[in-house]
Formats: sequence, structure tokens, C-alpha cells
Amino acid sequence: MRGDDRDDPFGDIFDEIERMMNEMTGATGPVGDGSGFSSETHVDVYDESAQVRLVADLPGVEKEGIELQCDGETLTISAASPHREYDERIRLPTRVDEHSASATFNNGILEVTIDKHGDSAAIDVE
Repeated sequence: MRGDDRDDPFGDIFDEIERMMNEMTGATGPVGDGSGFSSETHVDVYDESAQVRLVADLPGVEKEGIELQCDGETLTISAASPHREYDERIRLPTRVDEHSASATFNNGILEVTIDKHGDSAAIDVE
């Protein structure tokens, strides 16, 4: 018997773990929620010199269905599509000026740019 002809001794365990995870998240298949999309929102965070930029994949969402909130430390993305709802809280890598935020949405890709909060000012002692 060759090694690749044997049954995976852990296959049943992994299948059961995947079944339980799908049951807890409401997913109906091995990938996502049955809509053809992953069960989690993919968000990339870029800590640039003067700004923080976030890029999120929101497939199937209309621009009018997106709500963004920022408190200077966390960005919350809430959105809905006919297939699912998105509700993501992203901890930002540094404090930002939430009033400087701007966002664009094109073909299911949300991009949010926020200026970093200025450094503390030095105080001269006289």
C-alpha cells in the first residue's frame, strides 16, 4: 500500500470540526454562506506616513447600504447585501482624526482614508 492510498486518520475529525464551525456561523457549505462568497469580510489596513488606509471587499453591496463609524481608534463597517450582512469592527494601528475620513466605493471595493492624529506637541519650559 502506498502512503497516498491510505485514509487520512484525522479526516473525520477535521470534517466534524468544519461541520460544527459551519453550524455556528450559519454557513451551508464548506466555503462561506452558500452565496459563493467567503464568510468573513476581507479588510486590508495600510499604515502610511500621514494616513491610515483601509480597503474592504463588500461583494453585492450597494453604496447606499454602507454605514461607517469611527471613534479615532476603531472603524466600524456595517453593510447589507441581499445575501448577507457585514458588521466589522477594525482596530486601527494608530489614533486617527475621525473628522478627516473620506471613503470611496467602486465595484464592491470600499476604500477609507483617515489622517493620523497629530503627535503631541512639545512644550518648552521657560
